[in-house]
Amino acid sequence: MTALSDLRVIDLTQVLAGPYCTMLLADMGADVIKVERPGGDLIRSNPPFLTDAEAEAYGGYFQSVNRGKQSLELDLGDEDDQNDFLSLVETADVVVENYRAGTMESFDLGYEQLREHNPQLIYSSIRGFGDPRTGETSRQGQPSFDLIAQALGGVMETTGQPDGPPTKVGPGIGDLFTAVLNAVGILAAVHHRERTGDGQYVDTAMYDAMVSMCERTVYQYSYTGTSPSRRGNAHPTLFPYNAFETADGYVVIAAFSDGHWRGLCQQMDRPDLVADYPTASDRLAERDMLREAIADWTQPQSSDDVIDALRGTVPVAPVQDTSDIFDDPHLQNRDMLTTVEQPGADENVTIAGSPIKMTETPPTVEDRAPLLDEHREQLLNSLHAEGDD
Repeated sequence: MTALSDLRVIDLTQVLAGPYCTMLLADMGADVIKVERPGGDLIRSNPPFLTDAEAEAYGGYFQSVNRGKQSLELDLGDEDDQNDFLSLVETADVVVENYRAGTMESFDLGYEQLREHNPQLIYSSIRGFGDPRTGETSRQGQPSFDLIAQALGGVMETTGQPDGPPTKVGPGIGDLFTAVLNAVGILAAVHHRERTGDGQYVDTAMYDAMVSMCERTVYQYSYTGTSPSRRGNAHPTLFPYNAFETADGYVVIAAFSDGHWRGLCQQMDRPDLVADYPTASDRLAERDMLREAIADWTQPQSSDDVIDALRGTVPVAPVQDTSDIFDDPHLQNRDMLTTVEQPGADENVTIAGSPIKMTETPPTVEDRAPLLDEHREQLLNSLHAEGDD
């Protein structure tokens, strides 16, 4: 048995935020039915491909966040397809969508309409600026993507070098963090329904999620009246907490506690720094000079030598690229790199595993992403059989 094996989720989402949310639920055992518009999820055709894009059913983008789901292609503007969709909703626990506000209402399939078919339904939306039901604003209805959310929410203003431009974070955190929060909201609503029998609307906005993720900037501005800006790899209130160049790459060192500072200075053979800068405030006041002293120690050495010197005493790690990640036995032992089939290429590919670990009902990544409309016969036949009963 898996943790969510009794949960049926109708997934109307596409691209990244919504599919990642429902992927988390699928990994934990939920029956996730991906209802795709005619032609399928926009991201099916996105690269990379292993061989020939013409031959492969989808690229790596789609594969990564749609594993373990079933696919059904429906045109919600078509009366027969709409009836099939409503029959699915009657069997579902959760509906998730990431359209612009008002899209489902244009089909007469909004939360209020679906609740008439399934009073206990949990309806969840992921949008750039939220849904009017949970707080109406002038931004609702505007399109949004990860880049927009990172720009508005303070991520870009606080990312990058001090003398460089605002910079987005590499991973699509505007989508991904929002997706994780939305999954938490869905599971909270499921728990509430188990206690009360009542469904509800769950709404997570990308802009809101980025402000929540940048919580440090909010309290800093409140306490100081100054808007935090870019500090590169440094931390505004902790030192040393930074990346340092070595002879063959970079390492990060987090030695901001007094004990870690003493351990670092001991390995650097600089007892004078311990004596002269014994407190965190002392070190923050002279951070530029002290950073140069640490860099003078790391630069002539290899990353491995620095790590060997500090390991077990001071928090330290190499700055890895993805090839390093693939070679790390830790991730192999944690099942964080998992293999699935790539349709049309006759090969297997590696995608990220589930970071949620549970002792009794561990999440699994067993199945590839679905072909478009792959499960039509299976799903519709079961619905019609239930209707005959």
